[in-house]
Order: sequence, then C-alpha cells, then structure tokens
Amino acid sequence: MSAIEYNIDTGATDREAPKVGDVDNLRPLPRISVHAFCISDAMHRLMEKCAVDRRMAKVTMRITSGNIDAAANMFATSPTPNLIILETEAEPSALLPELAPLAEVCDPSTRVIIIGRYNDISLYRELMRNGISEYMVSPVAMADVLGAISAIFVDPEAEPLGRTIAFIGAKGGVGSSTIAHNCAFSVSSLFATETILADLDLPYGTANIDFDQDPAQGMAEAVFSPDRLDEVFLDRLLTTCSQNLSLLAAPSLLDRSYDFDGGAFQPIMELLQRSAPVTVLDVPHLWSDWTRRVLADADEVVITCMPDLANLRNAKNMLDALKKLRPNDKAPHFILNQVGVPKRPEISPGDFFEPLEVEPVAIIPFDGQLFGNAANSGRMIAETDAKSPTAETFSQLAHLVTGRATVKKAKKSGLGSVLGLLGRK
Repeated sequence: MSAIEYNIDTGATDREAPKVGDVDNLRPLPRISVHAFCISDAMHRLMEKCAVDRRMAKVTMRITSGNIDAAANMFATSPTPNLIILETEAEPSALLPELAPLAEVCDPSTRVIIIGRYNDISLYRELMRNGISEYMVSPVAMADVLGAISAIFVDPEAEPLGRTIAFIGAKGGVGSSTIAHNCAFSVSSLFATETILADLDLPYGTANIDFDQDPAQGMAEAVFSPDRLDEVFLDRLLTTCSQNLSLLAAPSLLDRSYDFDGGAFQPIMELLQRSAPVTVLDVPHLWSDWTRRVLADADEVVITCMPDLANLRNAKNMLDALKKLRPNDKAPHFILNQVGVPKRPEISPGDFFEPLEVEPVAIIPFDGQLFGNAANSGRMIAETDAKSPTAETFSQLAHLVTGRATVKKAKKSGLGSVLGLLGRK
C-alpha cells in the first residue's frame, strides 16, 4: 500500500465545509505546513491570496510552480509537509498512475488535496479510496480552498469560535469607546447572548467608569500573564456588568509603561473567542504593531469619526491600511459621530464620505445632555432613554455587527439612525 493510502480520512467527506464564498464563517487554521504546486498563473495567484489571509496566520505556506512530478521529485529528498495541494490537468485514467511516484515518497501523516479539470464522480470516489483527502474541480475560489483545509484540520466537534468586533476612533476623543460600550450592551441585552467587552486601552480605558465598576483585576493581568491564561483564570478576571455582559477592564493606572510587542494580545483574544459568542474590543487610538494585529484579526472593524478634516484624513489612511491588512475581508464600517455641535464648522456627511467611497452605517447627532447623563450615572444610552433615536441606532448597530442585518445604500436624511438596514435574520 502506498504512503498516500495510509492517509485516508474516513470523516473528511462527511464534514460540512463552509459554503462557497462564505469566507467570514471560516475558522482560523492551526499551526500546519502547506506546500502548493501550481501549473497555472491563476492558481498561483489564488494560493498567494490564501497565504496572506488572516485565517492562515499560523500556517507556514510554500507555493511552487510545478506539477505532480515536480512534487514527487522534491519530496524524494525532503520531508513532506502536513498538506500538499496539487493542481493537475491529467485525465481521470492517468491521474492515479501519475500520483504513484508521490505516494512512494509521501510521509504517512501528510494529507493531499488535488485540484483537477474533470468533474467525474467515479474519479472522486477512486481518489478517496486511495487516501486523497479532497478532490476539487477548477476553477475554485479562495473560500473553497480554505474550507477544504479547514474540513481536514479543524475539529468539527470543537465549539464554534465567537465573533470579535473591534472599535477604534479615527482620532482621539471621537467617542469610539462610548459607541463600543453601548454596542456591547445592546448585543448582550437584545439577543440574550453572552458578550465580553474587552478594554484594550490599559492606561486610559473608560469601560469601568461607563459601567460604574471598580474591578481589582482585568486586562493587565491577562496580558502580562499569558502563561496563566485559561478559562478558569479568565473567569476570575471578568466583571459582571449585566445578565449577559462581562467586562475585562483596563486598570486605567499610570504605575507602569504599557509597551507591547505585536502578538501580546493574541493569547487573550484566542481565549475570548473560545469563551463567548461575541467579544467587543475597545481599541485605543494608536497605530502600533499590536493594534495593527488586533485589527487585522478581528471579524469586524468599526471606525468612528467626527466631521472634520483631520478625521477625514485619518479615516482615509486607516481605510487604505486595513485593506492591505485584511485583503480578503469586508471593508470596515464607518460611523460619523457628534454631528451638529453648535457653532462648530463641520464637513457635511456627503462631503465627508465621498472621498472615502463608502457609506456610513450610522450618523449620530451631538446630544450632550443624553450622553452626559448616561456617562455620569454609569449607565448606557438604552438604560437612560430607551425610546431615544440614539438608542435605536445602537440597537441596529448591534444587528449589523453580529451579522443579523445588512446595509443598503444610505439615505440622505435621517441623522441618528443606522442607514437603511434590511435582511434581519
């Protein structure tokens, strides 16, 4: 029996991979090595696109221009990776003989995905009997490839990962934290969903103030003690804010410096994803290795702006940077906040978003009394005035960022509401 034949995965064909094009529902892949052999430029470009996707952050991927023979020759003198992806133009009758030399040098634990030209059920069954993990018919999309890898290496019995939503301001003081806190509260209360609000602004975070809490421990202990991180330790660090909302608070102290490397928050983010269906990340207005990494890895990014020139410049720069960091994800959502401050010159919403070529998901008017009363009492907007248009805005934002609604083209009127939501599930 050939080496490939030892690799047959009896459960691979029974697993339900994500639907074609459904990239958002794919889970991050574990630390594996992948080597793809491509014979067409289109497949080479597709593999390059896969390699930079955030779900492949832990994967070591190599791409080679070559066919099955090239793979067999290469692995005759070098160890095989966890997964080999092969593109082939071989006819059904010739494919198995072409795979024979590779089978002789393939490590027993290596999995193989073949991307061929022929939609032949008999060929598919024969390949499965001979230990090939998956056979796909070209052309394939990135979601198809990532879904096939996920079906092989991600445990289908594992608990689904929670959704992470990162909020950041285009400029300091635009109200991003306030919006993040109110959105987290709305998600937890509207959907009765366990939600964690993580305040990543360690020196100046305000989540503890906004929820009238004074926890002794929180985010600092999680970040500075990655070796202790587990579900039990996290439970001790979380503070209950309401029935379904827990807070991982920032210390908001200046007793030390808070300098972090790029991956400092990754262990706690991975634990939060396993611990709750929704995690809201309150990201400070910084541009550093660790904030870039957090924004790159989040499922959704929400950027809050105010209607002035500095915010417009920063929003454009952030949008361009995030497109490069997240090439296979949807663009960030934009909120225009504090619109209509008396006697303050402002850029109109239309003029603000025209150069960005995006539509805002919400335009929130300035209401100093409502927000001031809520902040001073340690309550959310929905608790302070549940019937206000702003409370409805946060309700609809909660639908949007959790995937329960989609946005259609923005209307020109309607300050203080999410613009044109439809398709609620």
